[in-house]
This record gives sequence, C-alpha cells and structure tokens, in this order.
Amino acid sequence: MACPDAELSILIVDDPKIGELNKKYLDRHGPTNVIAFPMRTGQFNNIAPQLLGDVVISIETAAREGEIADISMEERFTQLLVHGILHLLGYDHEKNKTQADKMEKKSNEILKLIKT
Repeated sequence: MACPDAELSILIVDDPKIGELNKKYLDRHGPTNVIAFPMRTGQFNNIAPQLLGDVVISIETAAREGEIADISMEERFTQLLVHGILHLLGYDHEKNKTQADKMEKKSNEILKLIKT
C-alpha cells in the first residue's frame, strides 16, 4: 500500500463503547463493527505524516458477525481491521458504488495475501 513506515493504533472495545464513539463522532445511533479515524486528512494532517490514524473494532460485534457468517471471530476481526485500514488510506464505500467496489476488491486482495 506504499506505506512501509506507517503507524496506526488499534483499539478493541465492547459494543457500548463503540456505540458511544459512533454517536459522538459520526452522529449515528448504536454500536457498529469498526470505526476509522484517519490522521492524514484535515487541518493537522502534516504533524505526523507516518501516522495513518486509529482503527476501533467492537470485539462483541466481530464475534456476532463471525458466527452469522460461519467464520471464526479472528477471521472476522481481520476483515474488519483490513476494512478500517483501507478507510485510513482514503477508501470510502459510502460515497458511491464504484468506490465501494474498489474498496471491496482491495480488501479481498489483502485478505488473500494474509491467508497465504
């Protein structure tokens, strides 16, 4: 991804905590699976250029979604982590279908590399 020296933080929380963050920062109600806080955009993006940002994952939601998808919680967690990192790198599936397809393709490429 052309970021060999990049840094990020990963915060693993429960549903109530990610619900608080979801409401406070995104004005959305309830828990979600992953939230990304990019540091390469906005007013202070040049303070630490190697810092991608923060990825927050609800472990409870990852476990539930893994069970629903009939995969392990660890596999679902990895999917969510890749998804969050892609958000930190500027991918956005909410803008339009083309962006969503591009993000899904990149995510699948990365997950395939991780599994081998």
